[in-house]
Amino acid sequence: MTDPKVLASGIAEAAAIDAADPLARFAERFVPNDGVIAYLDGNSLGRPLRVTAERLGAFVADDWGGRLIRAWDEQWMGLPFVLGDRIAAATLGAAPGQTVVADSTTVLLYKLMRAAVDARPGRHEIVLDDDNFPTDRYVAEGIARERGLRIRWLHVDPARGVEPAQAQEAVGPDTALVVLSHVAYRSGFLADADRITRIAHDAGALVLWDLCHSVGSVPIELDDWDVDLAVGCTYKYLNGGPGAPAFGYVARRLQGELEQPVQGWMGARDVFAMGDGFEPGDGMRRFVSGTPPVVGMLAMQDMLALIEEAGMPAIRAKSIALTEFALRQVQERLVPLGVVVATPLAPAERGSHVTVRHPAFRAVTARLWEEGVIPDFRAPDGLRIGLSPLSTTFAELQRGLDAIEAALTDARGDAPGAPQSAGPAGAAGAARASS
Repeated sequence: MTDPKVLASGIAEAAAIDAADPLARFAERFVPNDGVIAYLDGNSLGRPLRVTAERLGAFVADDWGGRLIRAWDEQWMGLPFVLGDRIAAATLGAAPGQTVVADSTTVLLYKLMRAAVDARPGRHEIVLDDDNFPTDRYVAEGIARERGLRIRWLHVDPARGVEPAQAQEAVGPDTALVVLSHVAYRSGFLADADRITRIAHDAGALVLWDLCHSVGSVPIELDDWDVDLAVGCTYKYLNGGPGAPAFGYVARRLQGELEQPVQGWMGARDVFAMGDGFEPGDGMRRFVSGTPPVVGMLAMQDMLALIEEAGMPAIRAKSIALTEFALRQVQERLVPLGVVVATPLAPAERGSHVTVRHPAFRAVTARLWEEGVIPDFRAPDGLRIGLSPLSTTFAELQRGLDAIEAALTDARGDAPGAPQSAGPAGAAGAARASS
């Protein structure tokens, strides 16, 4: 167990860093939770902002209750595109007219992946890695069955991710589409999206980037990287709330070429013509299917305002500082307890979460949840420390690391009278439900 003097020193250091942090003031804008000592899962579900309660109340009273169905004409019909452009400008490095907020991540992945492979007839392969998030893999497998394609799996180090050399070796004249995550959900590895996109294009393939674990925490330059397609969720670092809809990006040069497979009335050229046949709309309109999830688009607007105020360069700088702080203490205090670091050590190679492994972490996570310390668990033995730069303070991170060390020490039986089991597995099971 760490000496109390060392713990006090760590708390003092964290407080000093917070005092000098130019983004520290943003933490006070999030809803407080007296029962939570340290929230270390912002990369699964972002905290709500205080002003969001006011926004939701005003929506019920004024927009929905006051304007009723008139609000569709006045604002709601255009909201998926207005909000998409705002996400693009603040976080994606993308010009207007290429991003829309629409369906869930899974549905958007299906629509854009299907459209991409159909746009490359005569090519029979989808390339993706075997450690990609399950939804990406499952959707790709389903599309491969539907369209008579095959999957070319990239076998990756689970503590890292897909390297450019692997992509170079895998893609070729039969590759229709490459599907990769910008930040790996398990390890936090930050892929070189620019180089890998160029490698795929040199082979004539299209590329779809999953941005779920990078948007809002890592600077992205979709236009400069010449990315074809991208999908990302909004309930992690964009704090859109549980079930908030995802966004899809389609490069302007491809919009007229791609035909998405879920033809719904909201994607038609004239939404209210109620015509006999489907005629796709122009631009990003054609990638919409059903009625926009307006309520699910409310909360993220408040977080986008914070991101616009802080700026992505400053957010990225704090993300690196937080993960560096965490990794240093993990190596000093947890590695001697048998913990293995499963995240790249180089700042340029990781996103905003740190993953560590130990056989006891399933039970440790359950105990920590009961104590108000909330990291994430990833089977079979990974504990993921998710750090949201605008809501996570260094003092909070310090408290969380102290608790992890104490719980792991007890679980190992290193302390007198330490329990060998750390509570029900239900909390850890719930942790696995988030991506």
